[in-house]
Amino acid sequence: MIPRYARPDMVAIWSPEQKFRIWFEIEAHACDALAELGVIPKEAAKTIWEKGGAATFDVDRIDEIERETKHDVIAFLTHLSEIVGPDARFVHQGMTSSDVLDTCLAVQLTRAADMLVADLDALLAALERRAFEHRDTITIGRSHAIHAEPTTFGVKLALAHAEFQRCRERLVAARAEVATCAISGAVGTFANIDPYVEEHVAKAMGLKAEPVSTQVIPRDRHAMFFAVLGVVASSVERLATEIRHLQRTEVLEAEEYFSPGQKGSSAMPHKRNPVLTENLTGLARMVRSYALPAMENVALWHERDISHSSVERYIGPDATITLDFALARLTGVVDKLLVYPERMENNMNRLGGLVHSQRILLALTQAGVSREDAYRLVQRNAMKVWESYHVAGSATVDFLEELLKDEEVRKALPEEEIRKRFDLGYHTKHVGTIFRRVFGREA
Repeated sequence: MIPRYARPDMVAIWSPEQKFRIWFEIEAHACDALAELGVIPKEAAKTIWEKGGAATFDVDRIDEIERETKHDVIAFLTHLSEIVGPDARFVHQGMTSSDVLDTCLAVQLTRAADMLVADLDALLAALERRAFEHRDTITIGRSHAIHAEPTTFGVKLALAHAEFQRCRERLVAARAEVATCAISGAVGTFANIDPYVEEHVAKAMGLKAEPVSTQVIPRDRHAMFFAVLGVVASSVERLATEIRHLQRTEVLEAEEYFSPGQKGSSAMPHKRNPVLTENLTGLARMVRSYALPAMENVALWHERDISHSSVERYIGPDATITLDFALARLTGVVDKLLVYPERMENNMNRLGGLVHSQRILLALTQAGVSREDAYRLVQRNAMKVWESYHVAGSATVDFLEELLKDEEVRKALPEEEIRKRFDLGYHTKHVGTIFRRVFGREA
Protein backbone atom coordinates (compact mmCIF):
# COMPACT_ATOMS: atom_id res chain seq x y z
CA MET A 1 0.00 0.00 0.00
CA ILE A 2 1.30 3.42 -0.93
CA PRO A 3 1.99 5.74 2.03
CA ARG A 4 -0.51 8.34 0.74
CA TYR A 5 -3.42 6.16 1.85
CA ALA A 6 -1.91 4.53 4.92
CA ARG A 7 -1.89 5.21 8.65
CA PRO A 8 1.11 4.12 10.76
CA ASP A 9 -0.64 1.92 13.32
CA MET A 10 -2.31 -0.28 10.71
CA VAL A 11 0.85 -0.40 8.60
CA ALA A 12 2.80 -1.62 11.64
CA ILE A 13 0.67 -4.76 11.88
CA TRP A 14 1.96 -5.86 8.48
CA SER A 15 5.61 -4.86 8.86
CA PRO A 16 8.26 -7.57 8.47
CA GLU A 17 9.47 -6.89 12.01
CA GLN A 18 5.98 -7.47 13.44
CA LYS A 19 5.45 -10.56 11.31
CA PHE A 20 8.67 -12.17 12.52
CA ARG A 21 7.84 -11.27 16.12
CA ILE A 22 4.49 -13.07 15.78
CA TRP A 23 6.22 -16.05 14.15
CA PHE A 24 8.57 -16.24 17.11
CA GLU A 25 5.75 -16.07 19.64
CA ILE A 26 3.89 -18.90 17.88
CA GLU A 27 7.01 -21.07 17.89
CA ALA A 28 7.90 -20.19 21.49
CA HIS A 29 4.40 -20.88 22.81
CA ALA A 30 4.47 -24.21 20.97
CA CYS A 31 7.77 -24.99 22.73
CA ASP A 32 6.15 -24.26 26.10
CA ALA A 33 3.41 -26.79 25.34
CA LEU A 34 5.90 -29.34 24.05
CA ALA A 35 7.92 -28.91 27.25
CA GLU A 36 4.81 -29.49 29.38
CA LEU A 37 4.23 -32.71 27.44
CA GLY A 38 7.83 -33.77 27.98
CA VAL A 39 8.66 -33.73 24.26
CA ILE A 40 11.42 -31.14 24.69
CA PRO A 41 13.41 -30.06 27.78
CA LYS A 42 11.83 -27.28 29.85
CA GLU A 43 15.19 -25.52 30.02
CA ALA A 44 15.27 -25.43 26.22
CA ALA A 45 11.85 -23.77 26.09
CA LYS A 46 13.02 -21.24 28.68
CA THR A 47 16.19 -20.48 26.70
CA ILE A 48 14.20 -20.00 23.49
CA TRP A 49 12.00 -17.40 25.20
CA GLU A 50 14.90 -15.64 26.92
CA LYS A 51 17.14 -15.31 23.88
CA GLY A 52 14.50 -15.00 21.17
CA GLY A 53 12.26 -12.74 23.23
CA ALA A 54 15.05 -10.24 23.78
CA ALA A 55 16.23 -10.32 20.17
CA THR A 56 15.62 -7.89 17.37
CA PHE A 57 15.16 -10.00 14.29
CA ASP A 58 17.35 -8.90 11.40
CA VAL A 59 15.07 -8.60 8.37
CA ASP A 60 18.00 -8.18 6.00
CA ARG A 61 19.66 -11.30 7.37
CA ILE A 62 16.46 -13.34 6.98
CA ASP A 63 16.10 -12.07 3.41
CA GLU A 64 19.71 -13.06 2.72
CA ILE A 65 19.10 -16.61 3.96
CA GLU A 66 15.84 -16.83 1.98
CA ARG A 67 17.66 -15.94 -1.24
CA GLU A 68 19.55 -19.21 -0.78
CA THR A 69 16.88 -21.44 0.77
CA LYS A 70 13.96 -20.09 -1.31
CA HIS A 71 11.79 -20.65 1.79
CA ASP A 72 10.75 -17.86 4.12
CA VAL A 73 9.95 -19.92 7.23
CA ILE A 74 13.20 -21.90 6.98
CA ALA A 75 15.06 -18.62 6.59
CA PHE A 76 13.48 -17.33 9.78
CA LEU A 77 14.19 -20.53 11.69
CA THR A 78 17.82 -20.46 10.53
CA HIS A 79 18.17 -16.89 11.77
CA LEU A 80 16.47 -17.84 15.04
CA SER A 81 19.00 -20.64 15.53
CA GLU A 82 21.79 -18.06 15.13
CA ILE A 83 20.24 -16.16 18.03
CA VAL A 84 19.19 -19.02 20.32
CA GLY A 85 22.02 -21.47 19.76
CA PRO A 86 21.87 -25.29 20.18
CA ASP A 87 18.43 -25.30 21.84
CA ALA A 88 16.94 -23.99 18.60
CA ARG A 89 16.83 -27.61 17.40
CA PHE A 90 13.71 -28.01 19.56
CA VAL A 91 11.86 -25.23 17.70
CA HIS A 92 9.23 -26.23 15.10
CA GLN A 93 8.96 -29.82 16.41
CA GLY A 94 6.24 -31.62 14.43
CA MET A 95 5.05 -28.37 12.85
CA THR A 96 4.77 -27.33 9.22
CA SER A 97 5.24 -23.89 7.69
CA SER A 98 1.52 -23.29 7.31
CA ASP A 99 1.07 -23.72 11.06
CA VAL A 100 3.17 -20.60 11.50
CA LEU A 101 1.96 -18.67 8.46
CA ASP A 102 -1.76 -19.27 8.93
CA THR A 103 -1.73 -18.64 12.64
CA CYS A 104 0.25 -15.45 12.11
CA LEU A 105 -2.22 -14.27 9.46
CA ALA A 106 -5.06 -14.91 11.90
CA VAL A 107 -3.33 -12.77 14.51
CA GLN A 108 -2.71 -9.97 12.01
CA LEU A 109 -6.27 -10.01 10.69
CA THR A 110 -7.78 -9.95 14.18
CA ARG A 111 -5.57 -7.05 15.20
CA ALA A 112 -6.48 -5.23 12.01
CA ALA A 113 -10.16 -5.96 12.66
CA ASP A 114 -9.86 -4.47 16.14
CA MET A 115 -8.52 -1.26 14.62
CA LEU A 116 -11.28 -1.20 12.01
CA VAL A 117 -13.93 -1.67 14.71
CA ALA A 118 -12.41 1.30 16.57
CA ASP A 119 -12.53 3.28 13.31
CA LEU A 120 -16.23 2.45 12.95
CA ASP A 121 -16.88 3.49 16.53
CA ALA A 122 -15.35 6.90 15.82
CA LEU A 123 -17.43 7.24 12.65
CA LEU A 124 -20.61 6.21 14.47
CA ALA A 125 -19.96 8.83 17.14
CA ALA A 126 -19.53 11.55 14.53
CA LEU A 127 -22.68 10.47 12.68
CA GLU A 128 -24.70 10.43 15.90
CA ARG A 129 -23.55 13.90 16.91
CA ARG A 130 -24.33 15.41 13.51
CA ALA A 131 -27.63 13.51 13.21
CA PHE A 132 -28.95 15.04 16.43
CA GLU A 133 -27.61 18.44 15.40
CA HIS A 134 -29.76 18.26 12.25
CA ARG A 135 -32.59 16.11 13.61
CA ASP A 136 -35.16 18.73 12.54
CA THR A 137 -33.33 20.33 9.62
CA ILE A 138 -35.89 19.86 6.87
CA THR A 139 -34.58 18.94 3.43
CA ILE A 140 -36.00 17.39 0.31
CA GLY A 141 -35.80 13.65 -0.13
CA ARG A 142 -35.01 12.51 -3.64
CA SER A 143 -35.83 9.40 -5.61
CA HIS A 144 -34.18 8.90 -9.01
CA ALA A 145 -32.30 12.12 -8.01
CA ILE A 146 -35.61 14.01 -8.43
CA HIS A 147 -37.43 15.88 -5.66
CA ALA A 148 -39.78 13.49 -3.87
CA GLU A 149 -41.03 14.43 -0.38
CA PRO A 150 -39.55 16.24 2.62
CA THR A 151 -37.34 14.49 5.16
CA THR A 152 -34.68 15.85 7.52
CA PHE A 153 -30.95 15.91 7.16
CA GLY A 154 -30.78 14.23 10.54
CA VAL A 155 -32.73 11.28 9.17
CA LYS A 156 -30.22 10.98 6.32
CA LEU A 157 -27.41 10.77 8.88
CA ALA A 158 -29.41 8.38 11.08
CA LEU A 159 -29.70 6.11 8.05
CA ALA A 160 -25.91 6.16 7.66
CA HIS A 161 -25.48 5.46 11.38
CA ALA A 162 -27.75 2.41 11.22
CA GLU A 163 -25.89 1.18 8.15
CA PHE A 164 -22.46 1.49 9.76
CA GLN A 165 -23.78 -0.13 12.94
CA ARG A 166 -24.63 -3.15 10.79
CA CYS A 167 -21.15 -2.93 9.29
CA ARG A 168 -19.68 -3.04 12.78
CA GLU A 169 -21.70 -6.12 13.71
CA ARG A 170 -20.62 -7.89 10.51
CA LEU A 171 -16.99 -7.01 11.13
CA VAL A 172 -17.09 -8.31 14.70
CA ALA A 173 -18.55 -11.58 13.39
CA ALA A 174 -15.95 -11.78 10.61
CA ARG A 175 -13.18 -11.21 13.14
CA ALA A 176 -14.44 -14.10 15.23
CA GLU A 177 -14.63 -16.33 12.17
CA VAL A 178 -11.08 -15.67 11.05
CA ALA A 179 -9.53 -15.87 14.54
CA THR A 180 -8.45 -19.52 14.44
CA CYS A 181 -5.12 -21.22 15.01
CA ALA A 182 -3.77 -24.33 13.28
CA ILE A 183 -0.82 -26.19 14.78
CA SER A 184 -1.68 -29.59 13.32
CA GLY A 185 1.40 -30.53 11.29
CA ALA A 186 1.60 -31.97 7.81
CA VAL A 187 -1.87 -32.49 6.24
CA GLY A 188 -3.48 -31.56 9.55
CA THR A 189 -3.50 -34.98 11.25
CA PHE A 190 -1.46 -34.14 14.39
CA ALA A 191 0.66 -37.20 13.60
CA ASN A 192 3.84 -35.56 14.90
CA ILE A 193 2.41 -33.02 17.34
CA ASP A 194 -0.15 -33.33 20.09
CA PRO A 195 -3.44 -31.38 19.69
CA TYR A 196 -2.73 -29.84 23.10
CA VAL A 197 0.00 -27.73 21.49
CA GLU A 198 -2.55 -26.17 19.16
CA GLU A 199 -4.91 -25.45 22.03
CA HIS A 200 -2.10 -23.90 24.08
CA VAL A 201 -0.88 -21.67 21.24
CA ALA A 202 -4.42 -20.64 20.34
CA LYS A 203 -5.14 -19.48 23.88
CA ALA A 204 -1.80 -17.69 24.17
CA MET A 205 -2.35 -15.83 20.88
CA GLY A 206 -5.97 -14.91 21.55
CA LEU A 207 -7.38 -17.33 19.00
CA LYS A 208 -9.48 -20.49 18.87
CA ALA A 209 -8.21 -23.88 17.75
CA GLU A 210 -9.31 -24.68 14.20
CA PRO A 211 -11.71 -27.65 14.52
CA VAL A 212 -10.30 -29.37 11.44
CA SER A 213 -7.56 -28.12 9.18
CA THR A 214 -5.89 -29.73 6.20
CA GLN A 215 -2.40 -28.35 6.09
CA VAL A 216 -3.96 -24.90 6.10
CA ILE A 217 -6.85 -23.13 7.80
CA PRO A 218 -9.90 -23.36 5.49
CA ARG A 219 -10.03 -20.26 3.30
CA ASP A 220 -13.80 -19.79 3.45
CA ARG A 221 -13.07 -17.99 6.71
CA HIS A 222 -10.82 -15.50 4.96
CA ALA A 223 -13.24 -15.12 2.06
CA MET A 224 -15.94 -14.02 4.47
CA PHE A 225 -13.57 -11.60 6.20
CA PHE A 226 -12.58 -9.83 2.99
CA ALA A 227 -16.16 -9.87 1.72
CA VAL A 228 -17.21 -8.01 4.86
CA LEU A 229 -14.45 -5.46 4.29
CA GLY A 230 -15.89 -5.00 0.81
CA VAL A 231 -19.37 -4.39 2.22
CA VAL A 232 -18.01 -1.84 4.70
CA ALA A 233 -16.22 -0.11 1.81
CA SER A 234 -19.49 -0.05 -0.15
CA SER A 235 -21.19 1.72 2.74
CA VAL A 236 -18.33 4.22 2.80
CA GLU A 237 -18.93 4.87 -0.88
CA ARG A 238 -22.69 5.23 -0.44
CA LEU A 239 -22.31 8.02 2.11
CA ALA A 240 -19.47 9.61 0.14
CA THR A 241 -21.61 9.62 -3.01
CA GLU A 242 -24.51 11.22 -1.12
CA ILE A 243 -22.21 14.03 0.03
CA ARG A 244 -20.78 14.46 -3.47
CA HIS A 245 -24.28 14.91 -4.91
CA LEU A 246 -25.26 17.35 -2.18
CA GLN A 247 -22.15 19.44 -2.96
CA ARG A 248 -22.96 19.88 -6.65
CA THR A 249 -23.26 23.58 -7.53
CA GLU A 250 -26.91 23.21 -8.51
CA VAL A 251 -27.69 21.62 -5.12
CA LEU A 252 -25.08 22.81 -2.58
CA GLU A 253 -26.97 21.67 0.50
CA ALA A 254 -23.83 20.32 2.16
CA GLU A 255 -20.15 20.65 1.44
CA GLU A 256 -16.81 19.24 2.50
CA TYR A 257 -14.91 21.57 4.79
CA PHE A 258 -12.60 23.80 2.75
CA SER A 259 -9.62 24.78 4.88
CA PRO A 260 -7.80 28.13 4.77
CA GLY A 261 -5.14 28.03 2.05
CA GLN A 262 -6.71 25.02 0.33
CA LYS A 263 -6.79 25.14 -3.48
CA GLY A 264 -9.52 23.48 -5.54
CA SER A 265 -8.03 23.68 -9.03
CA SER A 266 -4.71 24.52 -10.62
CA ALA A 267 -6.54 26.39 -13.37
CA MET A 268 -9.76 27.76 -11.80
CA PRO A 269 -9.30 29.62 -8.51
CA HIS A 270 -13.03 29.58 -7.75
CA LYS A 271 -13.29 25.79 -7.40
CA ARG A 272 -14.22 23.99 -4.15
CA ASN A 273 -14.26 20.35 -5.18
CA PRO A 274 -15.45 17.30 -3.16
CA VAL A 275 -12.01 15.72 -3.37
CA LEU A 276 -12.18 13.76 -0.12
CA THR A 277 -15.41 11.98 -0.94
CA GLU A 278 -14.27 11.38 -4.51
CA ASN A 279 -11.13 9.83 -3.07
CA LEU A 280 -13.26 7.65 -0.79
CA THR A 281 -15.20 6.39 -3.79
CA GLY A 282 -11.95 5.26 -5.41
CA LEU A 283 -10.62 3.65 -2.23
CA ALA A 284 -13.88 1.72 -1.82
CA ARG A 285 -13.41 0.26 -5.30
CA MET A 286 -9.99 -1.02 -4.29
CA VAL A 287 -11.18 -2.65 -1.06
CA ARG A 288 -14.04 -4.38 -2.88
CA SER A 289 -11.64 -5.68 -5.50
CA TYR A 290 -9.83 -7.74 -2.86
CA ALA A 291 -12.94 -9.78 -2.01
CA LEU A 292 -12.94 -11.74 -5.28
CA PRO A 293 -9.40 -13.20 -5.04
CA ALA A 294 -10.14 -14.09 -1.40
CA MET A 295 -13.11 -16.12 -2.61
CA GLU A 296 -11.02 -17.74 -5.32
CA ASN A 297 -8.56 -18.83 -2.61
CA VAL A 298 -11.16 -21.15 -1.09
CA ALA A 299 -10.71 -23.92 -3.68
CA LEU A 300 -7.18 -25.13 -2.88
CA TRP A 301 -5.91 -28.50 -4.12
CA HIS A 302 -6.38 -31.44 -1.75
CA GLU A 303 -4.81 -30.73 1.66
CA ARG A 304 -3.00 -27.62 0.47
CA ASP A 305 -1.29 -25.71 -2.26
CA ILE A 306 0.19 -22.22 -2.12
CA SER A 307 -1.87 -20.47 -4.80
CA HIS A 308 -3.50 -18.50 -1.97
CA SER A 309 -0.20 -17.34 -0.50
CA SER A 310 0.79 -14.65 -2.98
CA VAL A 311 -2.78 -13.33 -3.01
CA GLU A 312 -2.90 -12.92 0.75
CA ARG A 313 0.47 -11.17 0.87
CA TYR A 314 -1.23 -8.46 -1.21
CA ILE A 315 -4.78 -8.32 0.05
CA GLY A 316 -4.11 -8.72 3.78
CA PRO A 317 -2.18 -5.48 4.14
CA ASP A 318 -3.77 -3.56 1.28
CA ALA A 319 -7.43 -4.17 2.15
CA THR A 320 -7.08 -3.42 5.85
CA ILE A 321 -4.74 -0.46 5.43
CA THR A 322 -6.94 1.10 2.76
CA LEU A 323 -10.17 0.62 4.69
CA ASP A 324 -8.58 1.97 7.87
CA PHE A 325 -7.57 5.12 6.01
CA ALA A 326 -10.98 5.43 4.33
CA LEU A 327 -12.94 5.15 7.57
CA ALA A 328 -10.75 7.74 9.26
CA ARG A 329 -11.13 10.09 6.29
CA LEU A 330 -14.91 9.65 6.21
CA THR A 331 -15.09 10.39 9.94
CA GLY A 332 -13.25 13.65 9.32
CA VAL A 333 -15.60 14.54 6.46
CA VAL A 334 -18.69 13.94 8.61
CA ASP A 335 -17.23 15.73 11.61
CA LYS A 336 -16.46 18.92 9.64
CA LEU A 337 -19.24 18.72 7.05
CA LEU A 338 -20.68 22.14 6.21
CA VAL A 339 -24.48 21.99 6.15
CA TYR A 340 -26.68 24.71 4.64
CA PRO A 341 -30.29 24.55 5.96
CA GLU A 342 -31.34 27.73 4.13
CA ARG A 343 -30.19 26.23 0.84
CA MET A 344 -32.14 23.06 1.62
CA GLU A 345 -35.27 25.12 2.20
CA ASN A 346 -34.75 27.14 -0.97
CA ASN A 347 -34.21 24.03 -3.08
CA MET A 348 -37.34 22.41 -1.69
CA ASN A 349 -39.40 25.50 -2.48
CA ARG A 350 -38.17 25.74 -6.07
CA LEU A 351 -40.89 23.36 -7.22
CA GLY A 352 -43.72 25.51 -5.96
CA GLY A 353 -45.18 23.06 -3.47
CA LEU A 354 -45.13 19.93 -5.62
CA VAL A 355 -43.64 17.99 -2.71
CA HIS A 356 -47.15 17.81 -1.24
CA SER A 357 -48.71 16.10 -4.28
CA GLN A 358 -49.15 12.71 -2.57
CA ARG A 359 -51.10 14.26 0.28
CA ILE A 360 -53.54 15.80 -2.18
CA LEU A 361 -53.81 12.49 -4.03
CA LEU A 362 -54.67 10.67 -0.82
CA ALA A 363 -57.09 13.36 0.30
CA LEU A 364 -59.00 13.09 -2.96
CA THR A 365 -59.28 9.31 -2.72
CA GLN A 366 -60.44 9.61 0.89
CA ALA A 367 -63.07 12.11 -0.31
CA GLY A 368 -64.51 9.50 -2.68
CA VAL A 369 -62.60 10.19 -5.92
CA SER A 370 -61.23 7.08 -7.69
CA ARG A 371 -57.47 6.72 -7.54
CA GLU A 372 -57.20 7.02 -11.32
CA ASP A 373 -59.19 10.27 -11.41
CA ALA A 374 -57.40 11.62 -8.34
CA TYR A 375 -54.01 10.93 -9.95
CA ARG A 376 -55.16 12.66 -13.16
CA LEU A 377 -56.35 15.75 -11.29
CA VAL A 378 -53.18 16.12 -9.24
CA GLN A 379 -50.86 15.42 -12.14
CA ARG A 380 -52.43 17.91 -14.54
CA ASN A 381 -51.91 20.70 -12.00
CA ALA A 382 -48.45 19.48 -11.09
CA MET A 383 -47.33 19.51 -14.72
CA LYS A 384 -48.14 23.20 -15.00
CA VAL A 385 -45.69 23.83 -12.17
CA TRP A 386 -43.07 21.55 -13.77
CA GLU A 387 -43.33 23.38 -17.09
CA SER A 388 -42.82 26.74 -15.45
CA TYR A 389 -39.81 25.34 -13.58
CA HIS A 390 -38.20 24.15 -16.82
CA VAL A 391 -38.41 27.62 -18.28
CA ALA A 392 -37.39 29.75 -15.30
CA GLY A 393 -35.25 27.36 -13.20
CA SER A 394 -37.65 27.95 -10.31
CA ALA A 395 -41.39 27.43 -10.42
CA THR A 396 -43.36 30.55 -11.37
CA VAL A 397 -46.63 28.68 -10.99
CA ASP A 398 -47.78 27.73 -7.50
CA PHE A 399 -49.17 24.23 -7.00
CA LEU A 400 -51.54 25.25 -4.21
CA GLU A 401 -53.02 28.08 -6.27
CA GLU A 402 -53.52 25.80 -9.27
CA LEU A 403 -55.36 23.26 -7.13
CA LEU A 404 -57.57 25.97 -5.66
CA LYS A 405 -58.48 27.11 -9.21
CA ASP A 406 -59.29 23.58 -10.39
CA GLU A 407 -63.07 23.13 -10.22
CA GLU A 408 -62.89 19.33 -10.20
CA VAL A 409 -60.48 19.38 -7.27
CA ARG A 410 -62.58 21.96 -5.40
CA LYS A 411 -65.68 19.88 -5.99
CA ALA A 412 -64.11 17.08 -3.95
CA LEU A 413 -62.08 19.10 -1.44
CA PRO A 414 -62.88 22.44 0.21
CA GLU A 415 -60.13 25.07 0.35
CA GLU A 416 -59.39 24.43 4.02
CA GLU A 417 -58.80 20.72 3.34
CA ILE A 418 -56.44 21.51 0.46
CA ARG A 419 -54.42 24.01 2.46
CA LYS A 420 -54.08 21.54 5.36
CA ARG A 421 -52.15 19.22 3.06
CA PHE A 422 -49.34 21.75 2.64
CA ASP A 423 -48.01 21.40 6.20
CA LEU A 424 -44.30 20.45 6.30
CA GLY A 425 -44.58 19.21 9.86
CA TYR A 426 -46.76 16.35 8.64
CA HIS A 427 -43.73 14.83 6.90
CA THR A 428 -41.48 14.94 9.95
CA LYS A 429 -43.89 13.84 12.69
CA HIS A 430 -42.25 10.40 13.05
CA VAL A 431 -38.62 11.57 13.12
CA GLY A 432 -38.54 10.90 16.85
CA THR A 433 -39.61 7.31 16.27
CA ILE A 434 -36.84 6.83 13.71
CA PHE A 435 -34.24 8.29 16.07
CA ARG A 436 -35.44 6.14 18.95
CA ARG A 437 -35.07 3.04 16.78
CA VAL A 438 -31.57 3.99 15.65
CA PHE A 439 -30.09 5.65 18.74
CA GLY A 440 -32.34 4.47 21.57
CA ARG A 441 -33.37 8.07 22.27
CA GLU A 442 -35.21 10.85 20.49
CA ALA A 443 -33.26 13.89 21.65
